[in-house]
Amino acid sequence: MIRVVIAEDHTLIREALTRMLVASHRIEVVGEASTGTEAIGLVERTRPDVLLMDVTMPEKDGLAALADLAALDTATRTIILTMHEDEAHGVRAVRAGAAGYVKKSANMDELIAAIERVHAGERVIPDDVEVALTRKRSDHPAQVLSSREFQVLEHLAAGKTNREIAEMLSISVKTVDTHRGHVLKKLRLRNNSDITRFAIQHGLMPV
Repeated sequence: MIRVVIAEDHTLIREALTRMLVASHRIEVVGEASTGTEAIGLVERTRPDVLLMDVTMPEKDGLAALADLAALDTATRTIILTMHEDEAHGVRAVRAGAAGYVKKSANMDELIAAIERVHAGERVIPDDVEVALTRKRSDHPAQVLSSREFQVLEHLAAGKTNREIAEMLSISVKTVDTHRGHVLKKLRLRNNSDITRFAIQHGLMPV
């Protein structure tokens, strides 16, 4: 069977995923994590075949965790599970090292098939993300941002304060303000309201 670790901060979703995957009799869930930090530790300890990880989690989100996972000497392949429908998150996930990118609108058969394909060495990503990967980074405005700037953009767009973002990302308030300044400059925006409008217009957050 394929050994899987599930990283998802919503307990009900995580437990439901575990039950349904185990019920398939094709997958063994060897660990569960509720934060990106826990996910990295579990992968290091259990060495699963596949890590199924939500893109949005406390402490360290899925995209940030991918960078740390790349440094581990493990053959674990990661599938990012996300509610985001925009291509920008998918492009960033694949460029950060994800072997799969599955939207939460998928059904369980599609998810299991993705796990099996990724375990077999394939890359599983939506067609729109595949197309976007062939474009220049500048074709989507958000692609000019660094990973940390992109994170700050998302949190600011969701109405988080600099202090709240600093606590969530384990960085200083001053650093958050610096990243905010870079976001405004690179995207030619003026304030947080502009950031929220930008995120909605480009599909970076649910309306």
